[in-house]
Amino acid sequence: MVLPGVVLWIAGRRKVGGLINVLVLASCAAVAYMIMNERLTLLHWAVQPRALVVVTAALCGLAVVWTALIVATYRSVRPTTATIPQRLLGSVVVGVLTLAVLTPLAVGGRYALTQRDLIQTVFAAPASPNDNARSGADGSEQAGGRDTGVDTPAPDQGTSRANRAPADPWNGRTRVNVLLLGGDGGSDRVGIRTDTVILASIDTRTGHTVLFSLPRNLERIPFEAGSVLAKAYPGGIYAGAGDQLEWMLTSIYENVPQAHPGLLKGPHPGAQATKLAVSGALNLPIDYYALVNLKGFEALVDALGGITVNVNERVAIGGEADANLKPWGYIERGPNQHMDGWTALWFARGRYGAADWDRMLRQRCVIKAIVDQANPINFLTRYEKLAAASKQIITTDIPAQVLPNLVDLSLKVKDTGNLTNIAFTNDVIHVANPDYKLIRSMVQNAIKESAKSTSGSKSADSLNDVCAYKGKQSGDAATSEARVTRAQNGT
Repeated sequence: MVLPGVVLWIAGRRKVGGLINVLVLASCAAVAYMIMNERLTLLHWAVQPRALVVVTAALCGLAVVWTALIVATYRSVRPTTATIPQRLLGSVVVGVLTLAVLTPLAVGGRYALTQRDLIQTVFAAPASPNDNARSGADGSEQAGGRDTGVDTPAPDQGTSRANRAPADPWNGRTRVNVLLLGGDGGSDRVGIRTDTVILASIDTRTGHTVLFSLPRNLERIPFEAGSVLAKAYPGGIYAGAGDQLEWMLTSIYENVPQAHPGLLKGPHPGAQATKLAVSGALNLPIDYYALVNLKGFEALVDALGGITVNVNERVAIGGEADANLKPWGYIERGPNQHMDGWTALWFARGRYGAADWDRMLRQRCVIKAIVDQANPINFLTRYEKLAAASKQIITTDIPAQVLPNLVDLSLKVKDTGNLTNIAFTNDVIHVANPDYKLIRSMVQNAIKESAKSTSGSKSADSLNDVCAYKGKQSGDAATSEARVTRAQNGT
């Protein structure tokens, strides 16, 4: 038996055995209570480096104590007349029991250190209460301010009920706006083009969320009023002569810092420029951003063991219409197609013969597939690979100190929030000369409607509907590997 107290009890040493059993059972009950009733506290610990160090130390201490108990118990109950074979067998049993105890504790400690490294690598270091600097709308550093000039919420330690997030951790703010970017960088490209631009506007009271998707080829974008970029560009508009591609939303991340070096402060001026552009276009303040490099996205999907998506239209692999380069292959249509990282990347980025809206839709379905694939068992068994991939592909200005509050908000989004999708497609706007007054009106209306919705109500444009397989045939397989065909004669 693994519990030393049980062995001592059977051997007649009931006082010591009973005491050990009480301590072990009390510890197990405490752990079970935390898992069942203190989910927020555990999740808060999981995003705080100091707490993760304490967890690692506690697991190491528990491993030492438990191992010592197993060895001491064996030595205590071992007959003095035991033969050499019996002693060897006893040593083997002790070794097996010790290994059974140490393995999960060692894995837990390693995961805690891996998580700590991930938090410290990806997220900004916590600022001191007197030095909570954030980039302001003008690109300068403002103490205690954000793009909106509102104070960043105080960090939540998350270690007890008394020390948990306050009733209003967002300091009166009713919405948090996070810009999600997909950067199409890699060895075959110079710099980063943000081909995916989605603003998630989250109601801090209800968790209701509106996703605003902007096309990569959006032009004549007004920068946020009063910002240094609004002053740097004539009329505050990102536009000019020359190659049209260089004046689209996708180019701002790379081009603006090159054109105005040093104008935007902070380690990620391209992201800051993109935030000011999207903020100006939608007339919404942007709190944080997160950039996923789609080249590294391949490694993330592979770390997950692949994803499963529905392919409603064949997707080109490679090809460039403007250069008259034909695709060299296709991902064929079909339901429930399981894709590795390479195939999923092309499914998300393939644009030959497709409108930008088609690609935006596929990217949203890929995000949904990743969320669906990241179930608890899959997440735990592949965690180290996922963490390593995440460190390579994610860039963000979310400070580590607000992660506990974002954890609370994300649970609210998942449990009670309603998700609405607004995509500014060619059916809605003219990307070469958009009506930003119309865009801003649609944004405000969508936010108002979202605030009125009932918790758990279904969005008219839910991802389940958007990503469902259209026109299922009787011969379609339930799940299969994605079929990739090579193009013949450039068709």
